[in-house]
Amino acid sequence: MARKKLHRPIAAMAKKIREYRALKNRPRDSERFAVDYETMRRPLTQKRLPVLAWEDVRNENRLLALLCRLPRLGVGRTVTRKSWLWAYDEPCYWVITKVKADYTAENMDHGRAWGYLTFRGKTEEEVREIDKVMYHDWRMVPKHEEEAFKKFTPVQEETIRFLPYPPLLRAMILAQWQKEGKQITEEPMIDLEKVMASPHQRAKKKATGTPV
Repeated sequence: MARKKLHRPIAAMAKKIREYRALKNRPRDSERFAVDYETMRRPLTQKRLPVLAWEDVRNENRLLALLCRLPRLGVGRTVTRKSWLWAYDEPCYWVITKVKADYTAENMDHGRAWGYLTFRGKTEEEVREIDKVMYHDWRMVPKHEEEAFKKFTPVQEETIRFLPYPPLLRAMILAQWQKEGKQITEEPMIDLEKVMASPHQRAKKKATGTPV
């Protein structure tokens, strides 16, 4: 029989105190992501930034560096990323709804932000926290260009219902049809709607019928 674990309130309290001290003494984001622009190293860890990132670090801005210059910390404004502008034709942007700046940072260019994400023309319905705010990759969309920047007409995607079978499987199906004496009047095709349907959908469709 296993021994019952004793409750040790003093040890539990000491553990909580250690966790609280570790949480309190951990470096802030302004310390973790600080950059020495001359050596391109992080002072806290002395790690050197990748050479490919040097140009963006010197010329682009962090998200909070843009927002801290604006009234109400940029709530309601639209921001995007340089990497999105280069990679996608569809509009990708955040609409800022809430900002929590780190006032202990030297230039107040660190903190957290929340908003609505529109990625490749599709807007999410829920507010969520913006990730990668510390990247030197953010750009503010000017107010007079926001309407044109957000304008997007989605292109209707073509849905493919049928696909041809692989050669070997096609030959096996045709041979089976000949063996059964069926007339081959059409090419055997894969019905993607049946293949992609979930087992629950297939069972529901199979069970549907005329009630007795």
